[in-house]
Amino acid sequence: MTFALAFNDLTLGYDRLPAVQRLQTEIHQGSLTAVVGPNGAGKSTLLKGVTGVLSPLRGKVEFGSLDRSDIAYLPQQSDIDRTFPLSVVDLVAMGLWREIGPFGWLGKKQKARIDTAIAAVGLTGFESRPIGSLSGGQMQRVLFARLLLQDAELVLLDEPFTAIDARTMADLIEVVRNWHKEGRTILAVLHDAETVRAYFPETLMLARELVAHGPTETVMTAENQFRARQMCEACEGSPHTCGRSAA
Repeated sequence: MTFALAFNDLTLGYDRLPAVQRLQTEIHQGSLTAVVGPNGAGKSTLLKGVTGVLSPLRGKVEFGSLDRSDIAYLPQQSDIDRTFPLSVVDLVAMGLWREIGPFGWLGKKQKARIDTAIAAVGLTGFESRPIGSLSGGQMQRVLFARLLLQDAELVLLDEPFTAIDARTMADLIEVVRNWHKEGRTILAVLHDAETVRAYFPETLMLARELVAHGPTETVMTAENQFRARQMCEACEGSPHTCGRSAA
């Protein structure tokens, strides 16, 4: 099976302190994979390493037939400045930057695509609303509309369903499932085990190091979750030596 991503002895961190260590595994092309683990396990750090925001301290991220220009990335909402004076349509249109550039002109076709993306996430009529006035669920719908316009083969989602209402979550999960049906590769950081088991066939469990990776039913075991908590608790007191020694 062709891989979309390969992590080869990958170590990522901040100020030379590792947050992800010696990761060795592959993400198959077209897979729908949840990234799970306790707080501080390195999940968001891993996505930043894939996007290139973080450079490896050791090892590397390899892409199969894709490259970083094929990535669409949804950060956590807390990383987004909602005080910036943008409307819904302005933010969604940013999904076309790769196509038209930051100062490009929007033609009829682009405007129609923007309208279609906004409609697909259930926000028709909100086009002129400032993003600062939106609820958490509405803001997440806007960000998914932007991702739809990016039309990427590799989609990275960092806690996409946190602090949103049940209806919004159901609608956005349907967007993710459609991406999967289209053969796109999706990697999503998630906290809710029930959501992982219900919708994500593959799971990668981290605790600074790899705990397990494979079919969700074999990864999301009580034994693996207990081991991951042990490893992360050991890391809190000894960040330079945590990892396999804590297993």
